[in-house]
This record gives sequence, structure tokens and C-alpha cells, in this order.
Amino acid sequence: MEKNIILGLLIPFIGTTLGSGMVFFLRREMNVKLQKALLGFASGVMIAASIWSLLMPAIDMAKEAGMIAWIPAAVGFLLGILFLLILDSVIPHLHLDNEKPEGVKTSLKKSTMLVLAVTLHNIPEGMAVGVVFAGLVTDNVLISATGAFALSIGIAIQNFPEGAIISMPLKSQGLSKAKAFGYGTLSGIVEPIAGVITILLTGLIVPVLPYLLAFAAGAMIYVVVEELIPEAQEGEHSNIGTIGVAIGFVLMMILDVALG
Repeated sequence: MEKNIILGLLIPFIGTTLGSGMVFFLRREMNVKLQKALLGFASGVMIAASIWSLLMPAIDMAKEAGMIAWIPAAVGFLLGILFLLILDSVIPHLHLDNEKPEGVKTSLKKSTMLVLAVTLHNIPEGMAVGVVFAGLVTDNVLISATGAFALSIGIAIQNFPEGAIISMPLKSQGLSKAKAFGYGTLSGIVEPIAGVITILLTGLIVPVLPYLLAFAAGAMIYVVVEELIPEAQEGEHSNIGTIGVAIGFVLMMILDVALG
């Protein structure tokens, strides 16, 4: 069981690492159309994962525990939104499509703030994987090992293009390929860390599991609505981003339903 949990937590990080490694194979900065498609794809995966892997199990667990089913889902979801809103307001970061930094004022380099922006994305993803594997640790019958791995693999799939999206611009900022790869990989290390923290928290307070599932869903949806979709829809070729959302959503839905 412990080996499965460790593997499950590391799979999304491996996806980010492999994606960051594309900096060694792509000579030029990523094509704008491809970048929009990948941003849309990541959005679709995260939306579907939030629904099938997080919110629906949260509601089912609440019913099983004799709670009012919608309360943990609603409370946890809104707290997840609030949590990311606070992080977004406090942590200095910079998005690819914006020259103006967000968060508190800082003298950090542009490359560092680009990495911090992606790190913000990865926190809720790590929490999402951590909380479903926490369900396995607590022997919750509503979460299966295949379902947990389906979520982990789905997030890894969308982390692959995300790793490339961050490493390629870093190279164009003047960093060497090795440094761009290192920064891209580093942005993903927060995922297994967030996952471990979530598992430990759930182990201490088992009844909080439905709330944590919904919390992770809210945090992921915040990232999608606040950052990923706006970046995918800005400027020309916005329809490509929309197609990416549809493909990512369907793929994650199939993974979760077929393997869950």
C-alpha cells in the first residue's frame, strides 16, 4: 500500500519533469496555437477531475456518513476557492501573457516569478491526488485504487504540456536548457509535498475527508477560471483553446469512469 501511495504521488511530478524535458528537443518557443490547445486541454482535465474524482465522491461520502450531502461539498469548495485567492494575492508570480507581476511587490527575477505562477497551479493538483490516496489509507469504500491512479495519471497527462509551457519560455528568457529544465521540474515538486501534507491531515481528522475533496476541487477550479482559460482564450485562435478543453474534459472523464 505504501509503495502504491508513493508512486501515486510521484506520477504527476514525473509528468511535469518529462514535459520540462521537452526544452532539450524543441528548438524554438512553443507555437501559440499549440500552447493555447495545451492550456485548454489542462483546463478540461482539471474540470473533469474536480467533478468526477473530487466533488461527486465528497457528496457520496457525506451521504454515507449521514450528513446533509451538499454541505461538505459546498463549504469545502468555497474554502478551496478562498485558499487559492489568498495565495494568488500574496505570492509574487507572473503569467506568460502578462508583463505585470501579481501578488506582493518583489525584486524577484522574471523567470522565478514564472515558475512561482506554475507552482501555484500545482498546489491544488497535489492536494487532489493526496486526498484521494488518503481515502485509500482510511479504507474508504467509495475510493478505489484504480480511481486514485486514474486521477494521478490524468493530472500527469496535463502536467506534461504544462512542464513544456514553462520550460520553453524560460529558455527564451536567456536561461540555459539545463536551468530551464531544472526550474520547470522544480515547479512540480510542490505536488507530492502537498499530497503528503493532505494525507497526514486526513489521517489526523478522518471525518474531514469529504471537505478536503471539495476543497481540492475548489482550488483546482480557481486555477482554471482565473488563469488557464483566460490565457487559452486571449487573442486569436481562442477556438483552439476551447477544443482543447473539450478533449481534456472527455479524456479525464473516460479515465475516471472507466477506471474508477
